[in-house]
Amino acid sequence: MWNMLWPILIVVAANTIYNISAKSTPTNINSFASLSVTYLIAMTCSIIMYFVTSEKKNLLLELSKANWTTYALGIAIVGLEFGFLCVYRAGWKISTANLFASITLACVLLIVGFLLYKETLSLRQVLGMGVCAVGLVLIAK
Repeated sequence: MWNMLWPILIVVAANTIYNISAKSTPTNINSFASLSVTYLIAMTCSIIMYFVTSEKKNLLLELSKANWTTYALGIAIVGLEFGFLCVYRAGWKISTANLFASITLACVLLIVGFLLYKETLSLRQVLGMGVCAVGLVLIAK
């Protein structure tokens, strides 16, 4: 049970800090300058955590194992974080912006799972997507 719970707790804690930070980022700084500092800190933390958690301590060997997904994830993260900076600068409330995006994403990923990964899409899930759509309308008003 704990093996399933602790990663979610990390995601929730980090996502809370992420959204507070994104909402609080000064509007007079260029988004990409701000993100450059963000990624410098992220890279530093990642390298430190690599050496703390790795038995082999051969970073170059590990980096040589990267494939296209590592690069795609980097591009996706830039889009995600730039998007959230723009969302908050456009005036979205912290209480609804991430909720709206996450519900929409969950519905999109149900379809992606069905189309790309041959996951089953049950009637209950389709109905749930409909309920989510109604919820999005209620949240947006």
